[in-house]
Amino acid sequence: MERGRSRRSVLAAAVTAVCGITVLGAPGTAFATARQPSPGPRDGGAPSPSGSPSATPTPDTAVDDKLEAVRTKLDKLYHEAAVATDAYNAAEEQAQQQSAEIAELTRKIGEGQKKLDELKDRAGAAARAQYATGGLPPEARLLLSEDPQAFLDGAGWAMQGERATRDLIQDMTRTQKELRQYADRAADRLAQLEATRKAKDAARKRIKERIEQAEKLQATLEKKQRERLAELERQAARRAQTAWLDTGVLKDVRGKASEAGQQAVKFATAQIGKPYEWGAEGPRTYDCSGLTSQAWAAAGRPIPRTSQEQWKRLPHVAVQDMRPGDLIIYFDDASHVALYVGGGTIVHAPRPGRTVTLAGAGEMPILGVVRPDAA
Repeated sequence: MERGRSRRSVLAAAVTAVCGITVLGAPGTAFATARQPSPGPRDGGAPSPSGSPSATPTPDTAVDDKLEAVRTKLDKLYHEAAVATDAYNAAEEQAQQQSAEIAELTRKIGEGQKKLDELKDRAGAAARAQYATGGLPPEARLLLSEDPQAFLDGAGWAMQGERATRDLIQDMTRTQKELRQYADRAADRLAQLEATRKAKDAARKRIKERIEQAEKLQATLEKKQRERLAELERQAARRAQTAWLDTGVLKDVRGKASEAGQQAVKFATAQIGKPYEWGAEGPRTYDCSGLTSQAWAAAGRPIPRTSQEQWKRLPHVAVQDMRPGDLIIYFDDASHVALYVGGGTIVHAPRPGRTVTLAGAGEMPILGVVRPDAA
């Protein structure tokens, strides 16, 4: 009896923690699996003899109800961590692009300044040559010349020199203008990079907060309660997958993987068992889009880094037309992605604390399917 009370008291503390944690960000949805509460009695629950819906639940049912509340909260926290991870990855990719642009602009500024210095040297030489002739107009030099014919012969060269001087001035003006443009663009990219770094730091903070909250919540559970929670997660996943398959969605799915798709599947399945880590692209750890982007990179088809950009920029295909190697995007905010391997199965990196694994494609709410190697 004491042991039962102890277990229930710890679980009560866990539920209290669920209610007490303040969470900001996206609305809560399941992340690790499409866990949707089923109507009616839960598995193992029996209706009351009187048939009254208000009958007192059995102890096991009451415990499961409380664990379901914990599971819902965990799903929300991990989903929010996934959303923040996508934001972090996008900022990281953007920062790399901006840094590369700044480096290229710096190179162009250096080359432009070198060219401008050379033009200034040439302009100085032309000015000194003009000074050596006394700065007299051509008519005066003709009259004073001891050899007028020689002067006239040289006049053509002088005219060419004047044209060269005009070209030199125009070249200097154009180079100075380009330098100003490069400098302005570099300053703009630096400002953007600073904003991107702040966005990345904010996303990193959100990720750590959500994961810490989830870990603290799980730490309030006893071992048997954690085991039961894991079983409830598996049951919910099976229910969601079964419901998805019962729609007959796979009856028309007969697409065969392309050669690149086969390579992507081979790469992704070879990572099974490796830990999830937010922001990771391998080779030892992955997050969801890190796995899919690296799988297609290994197949020779680079794709966007984040699940949201994969959804935005890759060609969409109907679910009934999907084939192994295609990417399935999950949740309304496109915060999770997996690689379809065929037979209603995916390979994906689920969430913190989990490893790359195979799962049912219908265990999470599907947003749509994209194809990295569409013709």
